[in-house]
Amino acid sequence: MEQKQHYLWWQSGIIYQIYPRSFQDADGDGVGDLKGIIQRLDYLKWMGITAIWVSPIYPSPMADFGYDISDYCGIHPLFGQMEDFDALLKEVHQRDMKLILDLVPNHTSNQHPWFLESRSSRDNPKRDWYLWHDAKEDGAEPNNWLSVFGGSAWEWDQQTEQYYYHAFLKEQPDLNWRNPEVQRAMFDVMRFWLDKGVDGFRVDVMWHMLKDEELRDNPTNPDYEASKSTYDQLIPAYSTDQPGIHDLVAKMRQVMDEYDERVMIGEIYLPIHRLVTYYGQDNKGAHLPFNFMLVTLDWNARTIRSHIDEYEGALPAGGWPNWVIGNHDQPRITSRVGNAQAKVAAMLLLTLRGTPTLYYGDELGMRDVPIPPDEVQDPQGLNMPDKDLSRDPARTPMQWSPAKNAGFTDGKPWLRLPDNYKRINVEVQQADNYSMLHFYRRLIKLRQSEAALSIGDYAPVLTNGPILTYTRKAEGSTFLILLNLSHKPCIFRAQTETYRGKIIIATDPEREEKTVSGNIALYGDEGLLIALDNA
Repeated sequence: MEQKQHYLWWQSGIIYQIYPRSFQDADGDGVGDLKGIIQRLDYLKWMGITAIWVSPIYPSPMADFGYDISDYCGIHPLFGQMEDFDALLKEVHQRDMKLILDLVPNHTSNQHPWFLESRSSRDNPKRDWYLWHDAKEDGAEPNNWLSVFGGSAWEWDQQTEQYYYHAFLKEQPDLNWRNPEVQRAMFDVMRFWLDKGVDGFRVDVMWHMLKDEELRDNPTNPDYEASKSTYDQLIPAYSTDQPGIHDLVAKMRQVMDEYDERVMIGEIYLPIHRLVTYYGQDNKGAHLPFNFMLVTLDWNARTIRSHIDEYEGALPAGGWPNWVIGNHDQPRITSRVGNAQAKVAAMLLLTLRGTPTLYYGDELGMRDVPIPPDEVQDPQGLNMPDKDLSRDPARTPMQWSPAKNAGFTDGKPWLRLPDNYKRINVEVQQADNYSMLHFYRRLIKLRQSEAALSIGDYAPVLTNGPILTYTRKAEGSTFLILLNLSHKPCIFRAQTETYRGKIIIATDPEREEKTVSGNIALYGDEGLLIALDNA
């Protein structure tokens, strides 16, 4: 009966993340913009993308490249005007695609009018909109909480002689979400964009939004490694994922539910058993709490297999899964697992049960670009220069063509391009049927045309060795997916039944159309998508 239910666009669709600074520059200033995105929508439609998520485009001093917002209801001039946004939304919808915006409710810019008021005096009506606290008797910070971007999370304000809390940069003060006025203000922001017709939000750092009222110290992390971010020295037990957060998320969801079929995606880096609680009571929380397992886990078949099964088993009844292999905060998949395994990763992402989110350029096999120290722009890299934590390498401009600056801009790109962009780009790969791009496109097309792959059931298949194996099944069709996560050849030996079928898509296309059964030999770095005989 499962197959008979109505599936929403974000369950059967494919989301594509655009980092707007780096997608396409239409005005020659070296930074991508909204008109640039419009120019490239036909490419996304050609690929089979059904929804785009655009990272922040709001007015901002750009201390953290748009995640420090000074006006939630405007457009940064760097990206264009509100008319450009309206045009983008219209063009997306005309192509029967959806548009998802980034919502950043945890913190504002320190230049936001709310914070300027809050900071003006201790008795300002907006004082309690942020987290202000007295120093300890010896003048020290209120507690030991650390900033994700390095150093203390507390900043002293000389004028009003109190500290304010910032989970990220000091230019990004955290809002006090326990204040009902803050909640109402942010719900109004959501309605502003939903009234315009946006199809949903990706909610930034959702698990950070509430903090412990008693400001208890975070415990030290016994497993801390010196090469990691200084933030990891403590376990954020009291500064993230606090009791009451789910009530807040449910209130946000109520706002979404005032509109038809709008999606709320939550950015949440937590273990599975805590992540799935963000679906909320009776699935009235986030529609898709982002699942970053394929980003954070070691690339190892046994590890990934056990986590997929744990995730599938932990999902609440009716909770819809989702998968991500890259985003603007993490090294690119090709740089993490290598070029050959990046194809295997694509097959994994696009054949698992649940909504896949692609990161721009991954469909080309784009790699992290080494950025010289004097060109680093990311505050995470600048604040901890000895740890090589800059996110710039994964944010470089999209590689469109062999032309100057890869067809991204007529100006000087805000981040450098790789030396190999003349070979690795959309134009070259569109003309090459064996390219990574065509591999992605074929997987997407098959996924969108086969109910078994888009909404069908998932079942693990028992096997040994470095192979990830599972089936996807809907009425009338079953697919077997075999993924060799190692570089060496291996044999798939089914332990419970004999599988027989035809290879529909393979990482090496020469294998396609062949019939296989019984024990199936795989090359290193090989993925096979097999349509099983249902006889």
